[in-house]
Amino acid sequence: MNKEAIEKELKSDWAGRNLWYYDEIGSTNDRVLELGEEGAPHGTTVVADQQNGGKGRRGRTWISPSGTNIYVSILLRPEFDVQKAPMLTLLMAYSVTEVLRETEGLDARIKWPNDIVLNKKKICGILTEMTMKESSIDYVVIGVGINVNNEEIPQELTQSATSLKLETGKVTDRSILLARILERFEKDYVAFVKAGDLSPFQNGYNRILVNKENQVRVLKPGNEYQAVAHGINHLGELMVEKEDGTRETVFAGEVSVRGIYGYV
Repeated sequence: MNKEAIEKELKSDWAGRNLWYYDEIGSTNDRVLELGEEGAPHGTTVVADQQNGGKGRRGRTWISPSGTNIYVSILLRPEFDVQKAPMLTLLMAYSVTEVLRETEGLDARIKWPNDIVLNKKKICGILTEMTMKESSIDYVVIGVGINVNNEEIPQELTQSATSLKLETGKVTDRSILLARILERFEKDYVAFVKAGDLSPFQNGYNRILVNKENQVRVLKPGNEYQAVAHGINHLGELMVEKEDGTRETVFAGEVSVRGIYGYV
C-alpha cells in the first residue's frame, strides 16, 4: 500500500482527495488534528503504514505493526450542530462494516457503538475527536484502525481480537479496501447530513448489530445493570430493556456495553 496505489483506486469526490501518506507516524489522528489547525479542507485524509503512537478509546493504545493493517484518519468540517457529532462515529462503523460485508463477503458486525467484529472478535476500532470554535464545530477527526493482514495477535488479546487474514486465510489488498471505505463513507456522510440524524441507517445498523436482542451489561458510572439490547434509535442511542421490564436509551459517551459471557 502506498499513496499512488490508493489514489489509483479512489473514486470519491472529496474523501481522501487531499491525501497524506506516511510509512510511519505517531498517530494519524494527531496528524489530521495538526492539519485541521492549519486550515486543511474537508475530506483531508492521513494514511500510515505503521503507527507508533496510535490511540484507542479511553486512552488505550492501538497495536500498529508495519505492512499489515489500515490506519487512516479523515478530517471533516461539518456545518451542523455539535450535538450531532457523536453520531459520526456510528456512521463510520456502519460504512466500514458494510464495505467488509459487500466487497469482502464477510459476516462483519457492529458491537455498539463502533467496534467492528468478525466471529465475535474485534477487527476494527474507531476514534473520533472534535475541535470547537466558540460554541460550534471547527472540525472533526475520525480515525479508523483495521486489523487486515496480521498473522498473529498478542496473547493477551487472542480472546477478543482478530484480523481479516486470521479469519479468512486470505491476504487483502489494503489500498482497494481503503478506497472502498472512503467512497462509502462519503456517500453515507452526504445522506447523514441531508437527514440530520441516523434515520437512513437505523434499520441497516440494527440488522448488523451483534448486540441486538442479546443480553448486555450496561456499565454506567455508579450503576451497572443487565439488560436486553433492542437496537439503536435515530440518534444512535442504544435502546435497552432492564430485567424489571423498564426501557431506557443509553448514550455512547456515558456508558460502555459488554456481553454477559464475553466481549460481545
